[in-house]
Amino acid sequence: MALLPKLQSRGIRLAAVLTLLVAVAVLCALFIQLIASYQSEKNSLTDTTLTLNYSNANKIAGTIDSLFTSMRSSLKATAEHVSETDAFDAGDIQRELELIRVTSRYFNSLSWVDETGYVHNIAPLSVGLKGKTIKSGLTKVAIDLRRPYSSEPYIAPSGRLIVLLSEPLYNRAGEYRGILAGSIYLQESNILYEILGNNVVDETGSYFYVTGPDGRILYHPDHTRIGDNSDANPVVHRLREGLNGKQQVTNTVDTPMLAAYVSVHQNRWGVVQQTPVEAVHDRLAANLRRQVLYMLAPFLLLLLIVVFIARKLAQPFVSLADTVKRMSEGTYTPIAHTKPHWNREAELLTKTVIFAMEEMRKNNKQLILEASTDPLTGLMNRRTMTDIMDGWFEARMRFAIVILDIDYFKSVNDTFGHQAGDEVLRSLARTLNHSVRRNDLCCRYGGEEFVLLFPGLRADEAFAQAERIRRKVERMSAPIGRSVTVSMGVAEYPSHADTMETLIELADRALYQAKQNGRNQTVLASSRDTGEPDME
Repeated sequence: MALLPKLQSRGIRLAAVLTLLVAVAVLCALFIQLIASYQSEKNSLTDTTLTLNYSNANKIAGTIDSLFTSMRSSLKATAEHVSETDAFDAGDIQRELELIRVTSRYFNSLSWVDETGYVHNIAPLSVGLKGKTIKSGLTKVAIDLRRPYSSEPYIAPSGRLIVLLSEPLYNRAGEYRGILAGSIYLQESNILYEILGNNVVDETGSYFYVTGPDGRILYHPDHTRIGDNSDANPVVHRLREGLNGKQQVTNTVDTPMLAAYVSVHQNRWGVVQQTPVEAVHDRLAANLRRQVLYMLAPFLLLLLIVVFIARKLAQPFVSLADTVKRMSEGTYTPIAHTKPHWNREAELLTKTVIFAMEEMRKNNKQLILEASTDPLTGLMNRRTMTDIMDGWFEARMRFAIVILDIDYFKSVNDTFGHQAGDEVLRSLARTLNHSVRRNDLCCRYGGEEFVLLFPGLRADEAFAQAERIRRKVERMSAPIGRSVTVSMGVAEYPSHADTMETLIELADRALYQAKQNGRNQTVLASSRDTGEPDME
């Protein structure tokens, strides 16, 4: 019995062992939870970034395509107007060219070059080619073709990066009288330059650039890169093959990027929208730090509770050791009756662990909520919408989709500011949410676009619902003090399409048709045609 004090002095307290075991177990559980949450959010952010980049690249490509279509239409209309006159009067044509160049701002210069290459008129006159004869170059190629012509970007003798568009001219007798040519200076002021000139690097480092058919950079936020050959970039190489897509890639300056790329149908240009992978990692790190901060207080509270419980659990053993010690010293006094400890203390420990797990569950629930909803409007986001539609396609369940877009939303932001634009988006989201049936779904598709999903409805029924909602939106009291209207495109599965991509494309084409028809209306998709939408 004399060795007992020495053994007690060398041993580890039971309360400390229990506290350490529980603390390690909780730390391991939190660590596993953080790793799982990190991986899940990483995949989610990567997919979301690629999808948003693809959507932005597609919109920019569509804008370029529409712009070149308008340029071609303007040039053709001018050529037809000139051809309908009885005589090619140089003074009248000069005034016509000056007027079109100033009002449309499509072209930096417009010229009439006859079939011999002689430059009769050019606007502006400061170009200095009037009265000269062109005997070579792409203008001579356009004259000899005697049909509409669009050149690839080239460096002119003046050093400018130029695209040339031309239309043939015939008099009323059907005789060929040369071409009406429009030149676009890609690095100088015009409509195209102003649209793409808004390209800036945002806070995440995301930006877009435009490449030509030969891989040369035509537009870039870093103006020193314009004219560089970027064919070594795998994304640009795919664009030259006419492919669209999205992927992680290392660009020509060895920076990992999440890139989406879309070809421009009109002129074989390509648009690349990309975000540095580092931006995603920075956001993940910030979210991880926030989670750790959220978990710190519950963990410290848990640790205090564990110490208390460990002491309670160890109390019988401490009493027993004290009894043995007193027995060895001969001072033992019998104890009457002690209350049982084990069940009550075990229950407290269980409640403590459940408390810790509940905190983690709440954090998980919050993360899931943030990943599935749009933070501005509170509606389901695009990823959640896609998951729901995947389930409906697998179940072969009939449903209709309505894609709607706020008319002239850019003017709202330009006139009233982006905060007012955000209020318009929130107001529209509330109106949509209150206008649909209980089982219908409202989603924010991106920007000013929203999606309504009508399970079980045929196309004509969905069209009627969409029209009812459109009229209600028109009567909505908007935060900007004037009415807001929307254009809608409707498509149905399975009568219109067999796949999600085709269904969305048809609804989107119908939306574009509604825009073309004058906006504030609903258009029903009418075929399974998956060609490019007419953007005129």
